[in-house]
Amino acid sequence: MRIITLNANGIRSAEKKGFYPWMQQQEADVVCIQETKAQFHQLDNAIFCPDGYQCFYHDAEKKGYSGVAIYAKNKPDNIISGLGIEDIDNEGRFIEAQFGDLSVISLYLPSGSSGDERQNYKFSFLERFRVYLKTLEVSNRDYIICGDWNIAHKEIDLKNWRGNKKNSGFLPEERAWLDELFAEGLWYDAFRLINQEADQYTWWSNRGQAWANNVGWRIDYQIVSAALKDKVLSTGIYKDERFSDHAPLIIDYKF
Repeated sequence: MRIITLNANGIRSAEKKGFYPWMQQQEADVVCIQETKAQFHQLDNAIFCPDGYQCFYHDAEKKGYSGVAIYAKNKPDNIISGLGIEDIDNEGRFIEAQFGDLSVISLYLPSGSSGDERQNYKFSFLERFRVYLKTLEVSNRDYIICGDWNIAHKEIDLKNWRGNKKNSGFLPEERAWLDELFAEGLWYDAFRLINQEADQYTWWSNRGQAWANNVGWRIDYQIVSAALKDKVLSTGIYKDERFSDHAPLIIDYKF
């Protein structure tokens, strides 16, 4: 089972850069998109629902902002759009596809880089999302939570870690939140289960020569529930083409 996740930084922009032909070549079973920056009714070109895939969007109320999507080869048994929390759902940050006992989620956590107000909102999101994750832990389902989590977990996960200790995305409180998530043996960072190498980044700033010099951050994840921790076969970050300021994260599972 192949699952891909990508923050598209605008699905229409990614389409113009060749994302959909590439996606179809990957033969992924599920593709999770974040930051679609479009409402589904605006995507009237058939390319946005390519042959061979079911497509499901959860849009933000604000046009040109946020939004998540899931593409699936097999029709899901159920689609859940939103967490049932109004302020989060208004920003289009969560969609879940259920296939039998497996759930695949496309998740877009807020960024706090624009200032204190959004950083406080990010902390509020994290607090409430941890409560939600507790309900999943007792659900008897398997979960793969894909997306842009907007947090680099450890020093190995970003190039300039020393200079970013006080910046959103690498704050001690954010990293501690991930420490707590992984500490109980109920959730696992699928990529790091089999790849412990440095310089494995999924996002690069558009400033300076970040992409050219591989000065990046690993903030895109596939986080799996405990029953799937031994099912990760291979991982990859696709960088041969650029569809976004993020790169697609590809993981194959024995599932």
